[in-house]
Amino acid sequence: MTVYSNLFDLCGKVALITGATRGIGKAIAEAMAQFGATGVISSRKAEVCDDVAATIRAGGGEALAVPCNVSHEDQLDGLVSRVLDQWKKIDVLVCNAAVNPHFGPMVEASAEVYDKIMDTNVKHVLGLCNRVAPQMASRREGSIMIISSIGGFKGHRRMGLYALSKAAEMQLARNLAVEWGGENVRVNCIAPGLVRTDFARVLWEDPDILRRTLRGYPLGRIGEPDDIAGAAVFLASRAGAFVSGQVLVVDGGATIAMGS
Repeated sequence: MTVYSNLFDLCGKVALITGATRGIGKAIAEAMAQFGATGVISSRKAEVCDDVAATIRAGGGEALAVPCNVSHEDQLDGLVSRVLDQWKKIDVLVCNAAVNPHFGPMVEASAEVYDKIMDTNVKHVLGLCNRVAPQMASRREGSIMIISSIGGFKGHRRMGLYALSKAAEMQLARNLAVEWGGENVRVNCIAPGLVRTDFARVLWEDPDILRRTLRGYPLGRIGEPDDIAGAAVFLASRAGAFVSGQVLVVDGGATIAMGS
């Protein structure tokens, strides 16, 4: 009889998570550690990386803090080298770090803002994937996740540039899944709806925006970081072994509802 009880087991896996010190990234790091993975906690500030790693270790998990600003090529090199020097492999990559410095119509955004969003959310995501995927391919095993957004499916009056970058991430995952699939490296996106994080505070803290948003959410609530963590564990584990090139929507039903 096939044993299914270990479908979500991540013991022996090394998981590198960017933007891992708060919100969705932190929840993913903690969840993967609880399922047995060694977590590499990466974000811009060393002290908060250390805090999250310490919390995981205090809970019985294993974690290493490696600060990195993903917008800097040399820091991406250092991040990957540090992990490979320590454990000789990266089994799971979660690209969660992102920016959105502009909330308003695209006509009001400068070229510098456009470059910052697209560089951080797309170009440097590709750069990190390109640094990690080859060693996954050499072992014929690996799972890459890009945390996108349902904003990538729709137009938005005030988040157009961010939505543009998130749509690009979806296509990036599809392309990478095709390029690396022959070496058994899986690449997927997770597209959350509105989640209660500091990053999305402008959307859920405003009562009018929140009320309008919830009219289109069949579950009647916005998401919590834990809601996304479970999807990431699924894609990292044997349970998701035949899933690649997909956009896993985790949005409380928002994208399938007509609203009211």
